[in-house]
Amino acid sequence: MATPGPAGRDDVVGVLHRIAFLLERQQAPEYRSRAYRRAGDAVGALDDVAFGRHAAGGSWQELPNVGEKTAGVVAAVLRGEVPRVLTDLEAELGDRLRAATPAGQALRDAVRGDLHAHTDESDGGAPVQAMALAGVEIGHEYLAITDHSPRLTVANGLSPARLRAQVRRVARMNEVLGPFRLLTGIECDVLDDGALDQEPDLLDELDVVVASVHSKLRMERAAMTRRMVAAVGNHRTDVLGHCTGRRVRGRERPQSEFDPVAVFEACAAHRVAVEVNSRPDRQDPPDDLIAIAADAGCLFSVDSDAHAPGQLDWLVDGCDRLAAHGVDADRVVTTWPVERLLEWTHRRA
Repeated sequence: MATPGPAGRDDVVGVLHRIAFLLERQQAPEYRSRAYRRAGDAVGALDDVAFGRHAAGGSWQELPNVGEKTAGVVAAVLRGEVPRVLTDLEAELGDRLRAATPAGQALRDAVRGDLHAHTDESDGGAPVQAMALAGVEIGHEYLAITDHSPRLTVANGLSPARLRAQVRRVARMNEVLGPFRLLTGIECDVLDDGALDQEPDLLDELDVVVASVHSKLRMERAAMTRRMVAAVGNHRTDVLGHCTGRRVRGRERPQSEFDPVAVFEACAAHRVAVEVNSRPDRQDPPDDLIAIAADAGCLFSVDSDAHAPGQLDWLVDGCDRLAAHGVDADRVVTTWPVERLLEWTHRRA
């Protein structure tokens, strides 16, 4: 945000990145958020002399990735103003947050982290560093990076070699991120027979394994039930991701058919958390299935399934939906401190 008095480079970059963050949270077209984030990066890359020269001449559009609108934002910040686009986005966010129920907000306040997030190494829009810093910014204590597995080529799923390289990169980042913790993970495609799409020994090395069905979503009910129960029964699975596969906005997609009692009883028996996916276009599971999972005694994980930094801030939506069913916060694994969380995921060892 712009501050009173003369504004500098950090103020400009902060405003441009905040606009990008809010656009990502709003699920606006990616090109819009990307334009503001890249403009912020371009300004942030300037040294003091270059920044002063562009500020004196108003020549911001000479920079790569700075266009007319983003240059206007820079000029406004340097005048000590809050740009109108930021004012409008903050107001919309305030309206959305005020719509949350007290119980939903209380659960969101208890959440410590997120076990489902993507980077540009698969189908996300930002590097792991940007996702980690956004997690810190919104107050997370930990964030699991769960890019896709190899068979999901449409999402640039990670081969074993690429995943191992990411694991090493996360380890190096954790040397400087503390006390925030970046967790290694994967969103592992559930194959037709319920097997997990990655080398078993490599899955054993990860902090978090989210198992999700991405293909043949119209599989016959009994076969889909067997497939999901097998995936949940795999001792390497920690979280059952977006269990119905539905989409309720944009390119809508009906939910998969399976026996929810059988699947959620398997989750409860194996202590696999049922994900409450907070993406506005998913809202998965639907409310009737959340009720069945709650009655079955399942653990839950409220996750963002974020593909951009601002989307990490979606959790209040999932918390609101889950809190409506009276689920105690202690059954939500993402409210646990990281030590307890990892003790739970490492049960599979």
